[in-house]
Amino acid sequence: MLQSSNSLNPLQLSSWIRGAAQNDARAFRELYEASSPRLYGLALRILRRRELAEEALQESFVSIWRHAADYQAGIAAPMTWMTTIVRNKSFDLLRRLQSEVEIDGEDFDASVLASLSDPAANPADALELSSQAKALASCMSALEEKHRHVVGLAFFHDLSHSDVAHKLALPVGTVKTWIRRSLARLQACLTGGGRAP
Repeated sequence: MLQSSNSLNPLQLSSWIRGAAQNDARAFRELYEASSPRLYGLALRILRRRELAEEALQESFVSIWRHAADYQAGIAAPMTWMTTIVRNKSFDLLRRLQSEVEIDGEDFDASVLASLSDPAANPADALELSSQAKALASCMSALEEKHRHVVGLAFFHDLSHSDVAHKLALPVGTVKTWIRRSLARLQACLTGGGRAP
């Protein structure tokens, strides 16, 4: 049953993601039906064309299905994780269309917060997302630059460990070790209220 985008239950979403990780098509369908209206809205705000937003949403859910086993509830809320995927797929599509999209430095934090905001979200949802984004940005900034780069490629650009290794000319084992250590540091930082350990 389709839920209102204002009443998405993080525990239920996490349960459906775990189901998708076990190749449970029904759980994945429930996840899609519950979250796709909000995620489509985000893609549409970025891309401004319905057909492009639909394409980005489709690519995002393929990625969500493929990477459901990689989702870690201790790192991000389910909607935050899926929102990041949709946001990145939308910007990837803009880049493929050779649109000018520049995000760096201080603009990055503002762009992350803007992309996470949803006019349909209630104030509590918006506050949860913005505080999580700020905490994640703070914790990411505490990582060593090379570790931050590897984590960014793996999670924000949706690359596999082998793709990251190839892109950076590093051994796959090194990439896996850096990601594992970085995720442990991020989890410790996030559970500590956004303060690096």
